[in-house]
Amino acid sequence: MGFTTAGRQVAGAVCLLLPLIVPAGVIAQDLEPRTYSNLPIGQNYLVAAYAHSEGEITPSPSVPIKDIELTVDGYAGAYARSIDLWGEAGKIDVLWSRLCMKGQATFQGEKVRGDRCGTSDPQVRLTYLFYGAPAMDLAEFRATPISRVIGFSLAVSPPLGDYNNENLINSGSNRWTVKPEIGISNRHGNWSLEGAFGARLFSDNDSFAGHTKLEQDPLYQLQAHIIYHLPKGRWLAVNSNYFWGGETQKNGFSSDDRQENSRVGITLGWPLNSQHSLKFNASRGVVTNIGNDSDTLGVAYQYRWGD
Repeated sequence: MGFTTAGRQVAGAVCLLLPLIVPAGVIAQDLEPRTYSNLPIGQNYLVAAYAHSEGEITPSPSVPIKDIELTVDGYAGAYARSIDLWGEAGKIDVLWSRLCMKGQATFQGEKVRGDRCGTSDPQVRLTYLFYGAPAMDLAEFRATPISRVIGFSLAVSPPLGDYNNENLINSGSNRWTVKPEIGISNRHGNWSLEGAFGARLFSDNDSFAGHTKLEQDPLYQLQAHIIYHLPKGRWLAVNSNYFWGGETQKNGFSSDDRQENSRVGITLGWPLNSQHSLKFNASRGVVTNIGNDSDTLGVAYQYRWGD
């Protein structure tokens, strides 16, 4: 199906506003281009996504296992709606996924194997684009050029995923996670440059690996994205991040497991028409000290409709 000129602009702007799901309970760091791009209000989005990861994937740096090799398949569904927030554009999205994990590791000097499926902790996120993104309906949005946008987001994950304190690896975390983040997007012709800084904050898990109390320091993250806008609303992004901190304490004793990791990846957004779109993603850990030496491939489908 062909595009009108306006349809191409809208498709390119709203193509997959949600992140492609990398199994959130296992790989906690995002590579999310276009999180802080402008968007028309009054639009709804349904997303179905799949991601496959394999390598040295550590569910938590505090897990007392070594030489872990894990394969993770994640299946996710999400809903988002763009809204008017005090005269500026915003978005609220809800995401939940199911993870299937299989692999081997060394535990107390012995090789152990296992596989397990379960639901992850859901995520609810509010995004507020407070600069450069006035609330516009679809017609106004089509007629307005896009330049610099600055925004803030707050993501909350309640402990509703599957969790068993007798297991070392779980799809749920049995604790609350909150992630505030601020980001900026600058578009110049066919190019966009984006950056974001955020931090994950964790509540305590009082039932870790039995009855151990697990505490974790904040885990900080920087993201950077270079995006090239192709014809017909398509776009290609080169992504990178760096995350650090997150040292854990078990029953008050430090685990000496501070993280300093980095990932790089590429993302391709491909609208099929003004309502249907696809996104393809690949990433790899390039700087690793704990649990980041892994590869991820994924695809997501999005359907959009408006008021």
